Amino acid sequence: RRNCRGNPNCLVGIGEHVWLGEIDENSFHNIDDPNCERRKKNAFVGLTNLGATCYVNTFLQMWFLNLELRQALYLCPSTCSDHTTREGDPKDKDYEPQTICEHLQYLFALLQNSKRRYIDPSGFVKALGLDTGQQQDAQEFSKLFMSLLEDTLSKQKNPDVRNIVQKQFCGEYAYVTVCNQCGRESKLVSKFYELELNIQGHKQLTDCITEFLKEEKLEGDNRYFCETCQSKQNATRKIRLLSLPCTLNLQLMRFVFDRQTGHKKKLNTYIGFSELLDMEPFMEQKNGVYVYELSAVLIHRGVSAYSGHYIAHVKDPQTGEWYKFNDEDIEKMEGKKLQLGIEEDLAEPSKSQTRKPKCGKGTHCSRNAYMLVYRLQTREKSLTVEVPAFLQELVERDNCKFEEWCNEMAEMRKQSVARGKIKHEEVKELYKRLPAEAGSPYDFISLEWLQKWLDESTPPKPIDNTACLCSHGKLHPDKISMMKRISEYVADFFYRRYGGGPRLN
Repeated sequence: RRNCRGNPNCLVGIGEHVWLGEIDENSFHNIDDPNCERRKKNAFVGLTNLGATCYVNTFLQMWFLNLELRQALYLCPSTCSDHTTREGDPKDKDYEPQTICEHLQYLFALLQNSKRRYIDPSGFVKALGLDTGQQQDAQEFSKLFMSLLEDTLSKQKNPDVRNIVQKQFCGEYAYVTVCNQCGRESKLVSKFYELELNIQGHKQLTDCITEFLKEEKLEGDNRYFCETCQSKQNATRKIRLLSLPCTLNLQLMRFVFDRQTGHKKKLNTYIGFSELLDMEPFMEQKNGVYVYELSAVLIHRGVSAYSGHYIAHVKDPQTGEWYKFNDEDIEKMEGKKLQLGIEEDLAEPSKSQTRKPKCGKGTHCSRNAYMLVYRLQTREKSLTVEVPAFLQELVERDNCKFEEWCNEMAEMRKQSVARGKIKHEEVKELYKRLPAEAGSPYDFISLEWLQKWLDESTPPKPIDNTACLCSHGKLHPDKISMMKRISEYVADFFYRRYGGGPRLN
């Protein structure tokens, strides 16, 4: 029913209906259930996006699920271990990680044993000096961080720690140049941590690898100086793969420089890739084991090279199950199959929409994948990595803070509900006695204030009737539509509880 605004005795339709029926307890507070922030059983822990750090989060989750890397980092001595007693209890309660290695250790320990649904990587990001508001080149970040980590770990005495980056990610190839005149072959051996593959003009990953190893002719102005001939000669040059790492990172060069615009652009073309990759046909020596399994797909959603969103599909090495890591949110794929799904939908329609090719069993197609990670196929059981005592104590400390926060939020919810129930009963009782009976004392009170009193979202302020006064300090006759007439009993309660005035009785 609507309120009769011109009738000061009409007290319906002013917001009372909310209070007169049964009320859901959740309406008495705006505090989410703190248990929604609690990690579910057997679930992975997410990472907060600090503004434009989704690209960092994808790499952190991928590196965390490299069990050999995680184990080596846990073995790395830390100043934290110097701050702990034999029982693992930190002597310095205010200890914070200092070095890049310590930040990564602590972050991995939290990802492993935190009770939180997601954690904040601010310490790690700050230690790297990254701008949280600006999206960096994800591929460049990966290379620079691996170089930084290798340099940091190279100072460790334990060889399992010192050499972990090389063992896991480092392979070797040779630039081989052959003189067409004398046949002299020169070789320059280099290390690599990822293979950067051109995708323009290709549909399959294997085609990209073939082009990477393709023989190049050095002719004309680009001729090669042969030391045997002591002159510039026509020659051929190609790359030969000598050894491959346990973890093979394949960078798909989606972000290329556009000479016409002078800016980077993204190539939104589909590339097909298989879950099993046999690298033997591409190797110099054919007598090794070179079968790799797909372990991660890093995705960039969006049509621009300068914006968009990064997510990662990573396989759990212990269960073989695929997970989609999207900052705070982590989704387990059904069964044990990689499902790219809506990641292949562009945020904006591109000018040259191409149809997605059909993919056979064990193969996938993507126009947003910019990095594919393959792991050497092995029959060995995956590692069981335990968090060291000194790191676990830091995790427990954070878990205690989380439990305290949960308890505080639960208590605040409880108190809000209790206050809400009291007000519910109070409003129902007062509303019954709100109308002024004929011949009984009464007050005029601001309709606006009365509506705010009935609005659960706005705590009432002191009563203010000044807008309805005449020059003599009395109720202005023309303002009667802004007032309501209520019983003296309820008015006495209002002025005692909330104060204000002037009282118009």
